[in-house]
Amino acid sequence: MSHTAPPTGPSTAAQTAASWSDWIGDHTAALIGIPLRIALIVVVLLVLRAVAKRAITRVVQRVLEPSAGESESSRPRRSNRGAAVLHRDRSRARQRREQRARTIGSVLSSAVTIVLFMVGVAMVLDQVGIALGPLLASAGVVGLAIGFGAQSLVADYLSGLLIMIEDQYGVGDSVDLGEAVGEVEHVGLRLTHVRDLNGGLWHIRNGEILRVRNDSQEWARAVLDVAVAYDADLDTVHRVLEDTGRALRQDPDFADVLLEDPAVWGVQSLDADGVLVRLAVKTVPLQQWGVTRELRRRVKEALDAAGIDIPFPQRTVWVRTNAEEPAGADALTR
Repeated sequence: MSHTAPPTGPSTAAQTAASWSDWIGDHTAALIGIPLRIALIVVVLLVLRAVAKRAITRVVQRVLEPSAGESESSRPRRSNRGAAVLHRDRSRARQRREQRARTIGSVLSSAVTIVLFMVGVAMVLDQVGIALGPLLASAGVVGLAIGFGAQSLVADYLSGLLIMIEDQYGVGDSVDLGEAVGEVEHVGLRLTHVRDLNGGLWHIRNGEILRVRNDSQEWARAVLDVAVAYDADLDTVHRVLEDTGRALRQDPDFADVLLEDPAVWGVQSLDADGVLVRLAVKTVPLQQWGVTRELRRRVKEALDAAGIDIPFPQRTVWVRTNAEEPAGADALTR
């Protein structure tokens, strides 16, 4: 069996070189133009990402700047009675602001990176000649399946992002989230951590938070209901409460805590044991409970000094004796 050797020689080499030259000439645009376009796409996307991250960093730095009324050099005054606990802890406000700004900045940066990456991949595939229709259809089906399977997780993340953007609450705030009532220790995109009065730490999914009561935003109100006896002079009670509230406002330890003079709102109710008179004052956030305790102590001392009694519970006891029995009782029992 004979084998035919491939033709060799100068003519064959010339034909091969000519074919390679023709192939390179035909594919010059693909070998040079496509890589250049891909490189240009990558460079443009990198520049856009750098510009976007720089803008996000500026926004974060703007949020991190302390407000005009908040000075890091200012320190709360202290007294021997422990009234310094009534002053707002500015480090908590700074911690809350930093966490909120950095979390929002991280989310925005990640979102920009993901969007630019997906756009870049689509543009590169288009330059290579791969059809995007089937890929997009497959990605849509996969995204739909993931959306149905992880809809609670998506709801948690979206709710957490909206909570931070709207500044509904933050670290250090006193909130009521339903069963969880206490101080916020951490706010994340998926979970919120709340420490209750007994020291228990609650982990609440952001998607399950339907309503929030925040006692730490803008201002608060200390409300004190004082019960006095029915025979007490209400005008005197009114004057004693006003003087006590005015003295508290003039106290240097409470000058920065009370936002207005305490006001006597009048008779709140007529109870079985006495008359209920309400005293209220607007305070800075988170200080209403301490102000209420101090007001209660001072009001008790002022009422004692004015000779106004705080009523005791009134109870009626009926005692039945044999003398109260009907005259015919013995006749009936015989």
